[in-house]
Amino acid sequence: MDLKLVDTELASCVGCGLCLPACPTFRVTGEEALSPRGRIAAMRAVQWDGDEATDEFVGFMETCVQCRGCEPACPSGVPFGHLMEGTRASLADARRIAPWWQRIGFKALGHHRLVLIGSTLAAGAQRVRLVPKRLGLGRLPLRRGPALVSSGTDVWMFTGCVMDAWLRSTHRATQQVIEATGATVRLAGPGGDCCGALHVHAGLHSETIALADRVMASMPGDRPILVNSAGCGAAMKDYGHLLGTPAAIAFSARVFDVHEWLAERIDRLPEATADRPTFIVQDPCHLRHVQRVHLAVRTVVGRYADIVELDDDGLCCGAGGAYSALQPQLAGQIRQRKLDSIGRATATSGTCVVLSANPGCAMHLASQGVTVRHPMDVVAEALTIR
Repeated sequence: MDLKLVDTELASCVGCGLCLPACPTFRVTGEEALSPRGRIAAMRAVQWDGDEATDEFVGFMETCVQCRGCEPACPSGVPFGHLMEGTRASLADARRIAPWWQRIGFKALGHHRLVLIGSTLAAGAQRVRLVPKRLGLGRLPLRRGPALVSSGTDVWMFTGCVMDAWLRSTHRATQQVIEATGATVRLAGPGGDCCGALHVHAGLHSETIALADRVMASMPGDRPILVNSAGCGAAMKDYGHLLGTPAAIAFSARVFDVHEWLAERIDRLPEATADRPTFIVQDPCHLRHVQRVHLAVRTVVGRYADIVELDDDGLCCGAGGAYSALQPQLAGQIRQRKLDSIGRATATSGTCVVLSANPGCAMHLASQGVTVRHPMDVVAEALTIR
């Protein structure tokens, strides 16, 4: 089977093993085949040696969280994310992964009204205990309040699918913080419903391209595009690679995580006058390992609060988009390591509130009783009580 990977990228791994400690599935299983090095060896066997893409091979690929924690740890700069995305796209094209029911679910994400209705129904089902705990969902909101309203044209703000359904109040907080710098906000137009991040993870390449085209059309011009979901921001910054067109490359260059944008304008935010609370910070993988702008969260939150760091060096929490629902056993084992780290941070600091800038991470941790807030929520609150 031809995985259609770029041979130079596939050849770039020298097998040094420095990626192993950064890989969550290797950390919890100790299995070489469930490490980046092991998965690349399996990809080479299929693409270069003509080995069959067996069910075992498919399992190696499906159990990757796609956290990309291996990339900053790699001295050779192996683009593991691209290798995994390409492999999964080939497997999905061959109907080896992403069965029909998953494809229907992912397709619905591009229709925002369906997402909102589905989220409300799921929230109701949670209240009567019809949603399996293995899905790893925190408590979904029954009500989300009115839709946001544009205030001007200085910056675009992407609201997305799940983020708007589950954390619309965070969008309101984000708009408030942006406007506190003196900038006005314009919301994405029709078509800006879903960035395609989950579709990339699932290997649904053509669907991802279609969504990317719609998102780009929803925010034309040259204004900055601010995103408060780490997974969405990482996906949109990769449109240039995904589509390979000058328009997509120019679009990706306009995308900023909201903390990244605010950190460059931190002096425009009001000074803190209230007491400084303390929070634990958990870095979503796509903010830390992919966008590599996680320090901006500390700059922005640090203006109004004290920060406690975790001692796990940014190891994945196991959410991984839909990973927690599709691979619940491994996701739970990975999450337990994060919970242990949070427990140690709480024991030494006395605070138990965790900040996370990604809805998947937040829900995955909240399902185990962790109090999780988005950084924009606490910054907006600090501005309100000044």
